[in-house]
Amino acid sequence: MMGAVAMDGLPPGDLPEVAFAGRSNVGKSSLINGLVGHKKLARASNEPGRTREVNFFVLDEVLRLVDLPGYGFARASKSKVQDFQNLGRAYLRGRPNLKRVYLLIDARHGLKDVDGEAMDALDTAAVSYQIVLTKADKIKPAEVAAVVERSEAAIRKRPAAFPRVLATSSEKGTGMPELRAEIVFACGLTL
Repeated sequence: MMGAVAMDGLPPGDLPEVAFAGRSNVGKSSLINGLVGHKKLARASNEPGRTREVNFFVLDEVLRLVDLPGYGFARASKSKVQDFQNLGRAYLRGRPNLKRVYLLIDARHGLKDVDGEAMDALDTAAVSYQIVLTKADKIKPAEVAAVVERSEAAIRKRPAAFPRVLATSSEKGTGMPELRAEIVFACGLTL
C-alpha cells in the first residue's frame, strides 16, 4: 500500500492492523512474504536495517500488515537510525487500530537483551504482542522446542505478552498456517 516516513503520513485507522517488529535482519520482510505467499511483496535484504519506513500492506481490504524498522544494528548514520526507530516507536504508541505486534526472534539466537527492552516498551505502552521465532528450519527440532520453552518462560509474567510462542520458517512454510490463524483471531476476523 505505502511506506510512511512520519506519523502524519500514516493511512487512516479504518482497518485492523498487525505489526511485525524485531531486530534488524531477523526476517520480518521474509515472514510477511511467506504469510501472503508472495516472494517479493515486502523487500527482503541481507543488509541489516534496510527497512527505514513503516510499510503497510493491505490484505483483501480487511486487514493491514505493517513492517516496522528493525532495532539494533543498521548500516546507516546514528541520527538516521534514531529517526526511523523513533518512527516505529511512535507508531506502536499511537495506533488505536493496532491489534497485535508480532515480535520476531531469530530461533538460532533466542531472546537477547535488546528484545527485552522492546518487550518492556510494549508492556509499558500496553500493546499486545506475541513472540514469533523465525528461521526455525536452521536448527534441529529439539533446539526449536527448547527455544520455544525458554521464550514462553521469559514472557510468562509480562502483562502485554500473548502466552503462545510460534516457531516459523518463511523458507519452508513451517508455522505459517498457525500464524495466519493467530492474526485472524487477534483481529476478530472470520475466514
